[in-house]
Amino acid sequence: MKILEWLQEEGSARVRELSQAFKVSEATIRQDLERLEQDGYILREHGGAYLKTVQQQVGTMSLQHIENMDRKRKIGAKAASLVKNNETIILDAGSTTTEIAQRLTTRENLTVITNALNIAIILGAIPGYAVHMPGGQFKAPTLSLSGDKSVEYFRNIFASKLFLATAGVSIDAGLTYPSFADLQLKEAMIKAAAHVYLVADSSKINRTSFTRLGNLDVIHSFVTDDGIADSDAKEFERRGIELIVAT
Repeated sequence: MKILEWLQEEGSARVRELSQAFKVSEATIRQDLERLEQDGYILREHGGAYLKTVQQQVGTMSLQHIENMDRKRKIGAKAASLVKNNETIILDAGSTTTEIAQRLTTRENLTVITNALNIAIILGAIPGYAVHMPGGQFKAPTLSLSGDKSVEYFRNIFASKLFLATAGVSIDAGLTYPSFADLQLKEAMIKAAAHVYLVADSSKINRTSFTRLGNLDVIHSFVTDDGIADSDAKEFERRGIELIVAT
């Protein structure tokens, strides 16, 4: 499942790359990829594999992660309400941040910096909006740009707010993601913003993915849904993180 999460984030991977990342033999990786192909998730090719749904997703501009959409829509509406006219904001790629973008179309004179192609399309046609994107490598499952060029771009800008996505968030592990590729990019986004809002539905709380971005102290506020447990809510607040619950 960790390999599948990687592929759902990156779109494709080489056997050697996965072997090094997961610290297992290439033969083991090939067996795992064969199982994922049998289960209908991926297609294997010489030396690697790619996500089966990639071409369809890009053609329809749809995202890989569409679970818990009711929760994500509520979070999107709540997070969008935090954005004021004339602000400069950063929107990370992801299904929850896409929900934010869809609810920002009534603001005035926004400057939006995003690595997500679908978000740029949603907001780019709004009169009075300035939408900026970095360069970089296209990642089909997240419809986003990543890599060194993207990192350098975000090191040279400043925004009042960042709405940051995550695969998992926990008190002990902090923020975690399915692969290495976006860690430096997300770090650059965080440094570029005066206030960092983590946006994630409650199913991602106490969940860990493959790679770690950092402790919870990299965020200022956490926007989630009312499925968060009381004990978790108290712990986030004890850590000095503003908790904003969408209902």
